[in-house]
Amino acid sequence: MADYKYLIVGGGLSGDGACRGIREHDPDGSIGLFAEEQHEPYARPPLTKSLWKGKDENTIWKETTKLGVDLRTGTKIASLDLDAHTATDDTGETHSYEQVLLATGGTPRRLPSAPDDVIYYRTVDHYHRLRAHVRDGARVTVIGGGFIGSEIAAALAMNDCTVTIVFPGAGIGAKLFPSHLSSFVNEYYRDKGVNVLPGEEVAEIGRAGDAGFRVVTAGGRSIDADAVVAGLGIEPRTELAEAAGLSVDDGVVVDEYGHVDGRDDVFAAGDVARFPAALLGGTRRVEHVNHATTHGRYVGANMAGADTPYDYFPYFYSDLFDLGYEAIGDVDSRLQTVEEWAEPNRKGVVCYVEDGKPRGFLLWDVWDKVDAARNLIGAGEPITSETIRGLME
Repeated sequence: MADYKYLIVGGGLSGDGACRGIREHDPDGSIGLFAEEQHEPYARPPLTKSLWKGKDENTIWKETTKLGVDLRTGTKIASLDLDAHTATDDTGETHSYEQVLLATGGTPRRLPSAPDDVIYYRTVDHYHRLRAHVRDGARVTVIGGGFIGSEIAAALAMNDCTVTIVFPGAGIGAKLFPSHLSSFVNEYYRDKGVNVLPGEEVAEIGRAGDAGFRVVTAGGRSIDADAVVAGLGIEPRTELAEAAGLSVDDGVVVDEYGHVDGRDDVFAAGDVARFPAALLGGTRRVEHVNHATTHGRYVGANMAGADTPYDYFPYFYSDLFDLGYEAIGDVDSRLQTVEEWAEPNRKGVVCYVEDGKPRGFLLWDVWDKVDAARNLIGAGEPITSETIRGLME
């Protein structure tokens, strides 16, 4: 008999979601969850949001072990033998399984030649390291104007740090937002006391003083800091899949059920998986929490015999000081947009269109309309201003 009926590689939200999906269909099958972090699975959004607003850290833990899971923290699966149905961990111990799920997530992109103590923000340990620097007037430089960079810059500023945010684009969120909205967010951050430096590549990060940093940009700016945080996105962790000979294309390639290479015993889910996107066509790899938890749950259920295709299309959301949004679909500033604003740059809907049909929606301070927006994308009908205004009602 195998050590585990289900072996899950990765202790993030997808791994936790998979355990929950399995238990919905198989209450007794043995589950082994191998997590490289020393922690049980936890919610990541609070690391850049609510924990900085005073929320109790105890609320982030998912309590996966209550599902009857054998949780191995601080343990990396180093290799898979698909024919033998075994996984070998980094201590040399081998574990047999009936089915295996790769929920390995991603690893943060790094800056070349930067000091080792630059914080590539992603985990609860990174939160603790950064929190230790927080005091009135602490100087923190944030590199990256995307999802993580924008949120952590706001969080630090709300905790009385002196914050500089540096990024190569024209504005915060420039890859997502229309240019006028991105420019507005730049000024909004400046009004909140953040030093916003758009159009700046980081050329070098060195030491300044006993424990500080000096960030030098390609444009010649020099910024001294007590801490440097980088939010540069992630690269999918596909090395285990590649070594096992599985299909990889900017992620582990899966079908609509989460199977890899048509096998009924190998699955992948979450940030690392490239899945068929029924709503928009083609394939996607999505790095947001709603996908991680939902895809993990679907694929876990399929491991336990649910045989349910993942036809859900995930959404994402963000908090930027007092601003906030939800978004779904192809939210890409390179696309044509149709916009309706109840209050310019404060409350409105941006529809991203192709051939007049909706591909995505940015719901700016417009809440609980994700399902309606998803339905509009799925309908594939030409979009009108009246339809967009209807989302604000």
